Amino acid sequence: MAFKVYVDGQEGTTGLRLFDYLEQRQDIELLRIDSALRKDPTERARLLNAADVAFLCLPDAASREAAAMVDNPHTCLIDASTAFRVADDWVYGLPELAPGQRDLIRASKRIANVGCHASAFILAVRPLVEAGIVPADYPLSASSLTGYSGGGKGMIADYEADAAGRLNAPRAYALGLAHKHLPEMQRYAGLAMAPVFVPTVGPFLKGLAVTVPLHLSCLKAGTDARTLYDTYRQYYAGEPFVKAHAPDDPSSLDGGFFDVQGSNGTNRVDLFVFGNGERQCVVARLDNLGKGAAGAAVQNMNVHLGIDETTGLLSA
Repeated sequence: MAFKVYVDGQEGTTGLRLFDYLEQRQDIELLRIDSALRKDPTERARLLNAADVAFLCLPDAASREAAAMVDNPHTCLIDASTAFRVADDWVYGLPELAPGQRDLIRASKRIANVGCHASAFILAVRPLVEAGIVPADYPLSASSLTGYSGGGKGMIADYEADAAGRLNAPRAYALGLAHKHLPEMQRYAGLAMAPVFVPTVGPFLKGLAVTVPLHLSCLKAGTDARTLYDTYRQYYAGEPFVKAHAPDDPSSLDGGFFDVQGSNGTNRVDLFVFGNGERQCVVARLDNLGKGAAGAAVQNMNVHLGIDETTGLLSA
């Protein structure tokens, strides 16, 4: 029997990418809305309540409205907005977060899909906080370089129409230092305060890397690059979509340069450790449309439905 799945907001970037994943699946029956009724609340409510799993690929306010339409106790909502990511009655959709997170995702009917920047940051920082290597009150900073698809259809259109090349240079944004991912970054990394976070959009479609600098003198005594790597390796042992790279791995750099697009086309998160005897930085890289959005949503669906977690997703 195929599971019935509906995507509310199927015309957006994440919604379209979800269709790419789901249309290949034989175990999924996709419920589709007539384009003329795309904004009709009655038809949307009917489809939402007819689904085993409904993905909400909508702005925050619209996601809250859609969630309120669901009265079928068997419908599982997976929301891709920021509306519910720190809500106590929703489960955070990051299976690798901690032991037991998959059990929570499997049991819940309300799953908040993780943010792209947040996913990379949390996966890089939480193991170090849990191990006591990074103090919870450490004043962390982080930077992120991401492809323009993270800005949605409007930004994609701007870049693709940029014949004059005015958008060729990377552009930092959210410089008021209040990025919408900060609450989940702080909460699920286990930090006492939000990091100073500066994201930058680059002139390429997709790919994302979050870099977190660390001064060894402020960390647990005896910490070095190998300690950081071993912590990741042990924390994520057996995880199908997380790969820790050894500090001396020659494939991590190409002629001394880091490839932010190296995880594209997969649902994989790559973790790297770079630096020297005084300072290190850890880098988490992913496909912002894959593990950072639609791929993560499919992974959460698989976990919730009891399907092999890797179904329909690439780890390499």
